[in-house]
Amino acid sequence: MKIAVTYENGQVFQHFGHCKMFKLFDTEAGTSELIDPQGSGHGALAGFLQTHGVQALICGGIGAGARTALAEAGIELYPGVTGDADAAVSALQNGTLSYDPNTMCQHHGHEHGEGHHCGENKHGCGGH
Repeated sequence: MKIAVTYENGQVFQHFGHCKMFKLFDTEAGTSELIDPQGSGHGALAGFLQTHGVQALICGGIGAGARTALAEAGIELYPGVTGDADAAVSALQNGTLSYDPNTMCQHHGHEHGEGHHCGENKHGCGGH
């Protein structure tokens, strides 16, 4: 199974659409690598992950449009995760991953003029 995690400095990055790096785990081969989406935006990220054979995504906050794109790509979603990226993948594999399927990212500066960036305010995108 290939599992992608939104990634920044070893942690689960808290905004899928602004993710600058994914850590991709191949659980069958026991390998992992960092992959750069090379500027892909919200809509293109699901296709980017699909081309890399990703079957599951662990992330923090995620918007409705991205959820739909991932579902259409057949990628299982595990949102609302915080903490160490490697530990999150291990937890998913052994059935103990703590995630919130209802986590949504709805507070964007471009919509409200507030300048909020996901990950800065845990009341928005991190689901906390």
